[in-house]
Amino acid sequence: MKKITPFLWFDNNAEEAINFYLSVFKNGKKINNNKFEIEEQEFMVLNGGPHFKFNEAISIFVDCENQEEVDNLWEKLSEGGEKGQCGWLKDKFGLSWQIIPNILGEMLSDLDEEKADRVMQAMIKMTKIDVEELKKAYNN
Repeated sequence: MKKITPFLWFDNNAEEAINFYLSVFKNGKKINNNKFEIEEQEFMVLNGGPHFKFNEAISIFVDCENQEEVDNLWEKLSEGGEKGQCGWLKDKFGLSWQIIPNILGEMLSDLDEEKADRVMQAMIKMTKIDVEELKKAYNN
């Protein structure tokens, strides 16, 4: 067991959530009835009842290799959920995700502040992140 593991509280559908997440990500496995792993990150789950709900104060950040991965995860995770701004979405269980191409972080941390600012201005207008639009803003 890893030292730090996110713990997700569901009303009564933790098993459904595990199966959903395992169907979305290529690299995943069910460890037992209350633990699973996706992309080498372990998660614990609980059917704890309706007392607590997910909110945007915490999200799962997914570092994507390319636009294809962004598109795939964006569509699958947002199905039955809610698409938000700047690469954020809520899945059908209410859990918030950030589906972000790794190139975005590289561009935003560029020492050329004008380039980084153009990328930021382009990104804040997006729902799903569009790598080509980011590159246009960066190279403009």
